[in-house]
Amino acid sequence: MAASGPPADPESVARAVVLRLLTMAPKTRAQLAEALRKRDIPDEAAETVLDRFSELGLINDEAFAEAWVDSRHHGRGLAKRALAAELRHRGVDSETVNEAVERLDPDQELETARRLVERKLAATRGLDPQARTRRLAGMLARKGYPPGLSYRVVREALEQEGIEVEEDPF
Repeated sequence: MAASGPPADPESVARAVVLRLLTMAPKTRAQLAEALRKRDIPDEAAETVLDRFSELGLINDEAFAEAWVDSRHHGRGLAKRALAAELRHRGVDSETVNEAVERLDPDQELETARRLVERKLAATRGLDPQARTRRLAGMLARKGYPPGLSYRVVREALEQEGIEVEEDPF
């Protein structure tokens, strides 16, 4: 049996938890606060540690949000709406979320949608035009693209193949 010493200082435990979590991956302040709550760290100790880490720049929700938007847009092709939902789910406040997603250039979002459709286009050959349109527009919708933009991009891609697309299904 291990010798029992004095109980650990809650702030020391909180610092150790936060450092360990931050070395694994960037985290938002809300994610770290939740992790400390789950470990029964008193709120006062948690706030003290989180404030200090924020002062030092080790917790920065704005930088997290910007990096998240860049990474997930370029890596997975997610649109503003999907990116905003992911950030809110991670506890980033609405103002920070809006600032981060508004940095995405609408032209870049359009080009990303075109690339996504281009990559999936071949897999839909052999289907009737309506099924292709639904499948491709559905893929874009799951990535957060608005219906009007999705339909326009799919219609352009199919028309480049010489396929006439009927009226806007949205």
